[in-house]
Amino acid sequence: MSGCLFCNITIDSRLLINKYFYAIFDVHPVNPGHLLIISKRHTTDLFGLYESEFKYLHEIINQAKEMLDTKYKPDGYNVGINCGEDAGQTILHFHMHIIPRYKNDVENPKGGIRNIKQPIEYMGYFNRL
Repeated sequence: MSGCLFCNITIDSRLLINKYFYAIFDVHPVNPGHLLIISKRHTTDLFGLYESEFKYLHEIINQAKEMLDTKYKPDGYNVGINCGEDAGQTILHFHMHIIPRYKNDVENPKGGIRNIKQPIEYMGYFNRL
C-alpha cells in the first residue's frame, strides 16, 4: 500500500529479514534495543497473518532475541502486539514489539505491562456493561 509507512521502509534500515518478515529498531524506543518485527505483506494485524507465516515469525523472533542478547545483554523482554486502534495500534500494518528490559529500568517490574497501564476495570469500564 503506497501510503503505509511500513510498506515503504527502505531495505538499508532492515536489521533482520526472512521470507515474510523484517526487523527494524523502533524510532520511539521504550528501552535501548527496542525492535519492531514487521510483516512484508500488508495485513492489518496478527489476526490477518496466514498460518504459513507463523513459522517465519517464530524464526525472526528468535533471531531478534539472539541479536539483542549479544548486543544489549538485557535481563528480560516484553513482547507485544497491538491489534486495532482501540488497543493502541497506530500503524495499521502488522508489527510486533520486542522490548529489552533491564534490571532496575523501573522501580518494580512485577506485573509486566500491568505495571505501566492502569487496569481497564479500575477505569469504570465494567461498570458500564
